Amino acid sequence: MMKKNIIVDKSFDFAVRIVQLRKYLIATENEYVLSKQILRSGTSIGALIKEAQHAESNADFIHKLSIALKEANETDYWLLLLHKTDYLDEVLYLSLEGNLKELIKLLVSIIKTSKLNKK
Repeated sequence: MMKKNIIVDKSFDFAVRIVQLRKYLIATENEYVLSKQILRSGTSIGALIKEAQHAESNADFIHKLSIALKEANETDYWLLLLHKTDYLDEVLYLSLEGNLKELIKLLVSIIKTSKLNKK
């Protein structure tokens, strides 16, 4: 039986929410530009985490997760911009932001631990 990987699961669930957000922004707000940006950055977090599972080395693993962290920070920017420009209400923003902050904390922790184990 395969062990569950929390960050893989959480990043996938977040990507699903981002896809749903894109659909919502297009259907209800007729917003295409910002929603495309957040779609790219928000879904790439999980893709990079998944890719890191089969990294060629510890350095490659750290590198892939570091890129995922950058994408998460970019996604944080787009979320805030969508909120401040009234495309996202407070409740939806805080919900997505909470999920994203959890991913960021997990990524930072895994990267730090991996760097310590590298030494």
